[in-house]
Amino acid sequence: MAKKAMIEREKKRERLVAKYAAKRAELKAIVSDESKPMEERFRASLKLAKLPRNSSAVRLHNRCQLTGRPHAYYRKLKISRIALRDLGSSGQIPGMVKSSW
Repeated sequence: MAKKAMIEREKKRERLVAKYAAKRAELKAIVSDESKPMEERFRASLKLAKLPRNSSAVRLHNRCQLTGRPHAYYRKLKISRIALRDLGSSGQIPGMVKSSW
């Protein structure tokens, strides 16, 4: 089980990304538009830099929804390998048969 603080920090980042997504996309469009004047693009890049760092989607990290584990994460299932093994052993995943020798 991951630390509660780490899980909460990740949730906070998700909220910030959702909150600033539209504004960030709008500013990025201005910065990347070659037809705009250089001064306007520079002002947009300064505004983009003033946004909170945690509002960038790059800073998000995938975590297991059951345990909060950050490593060995299966995107399709949204759980870690350890949680997958436990659920498979108990027969809670349809179509998955776990064999032990």
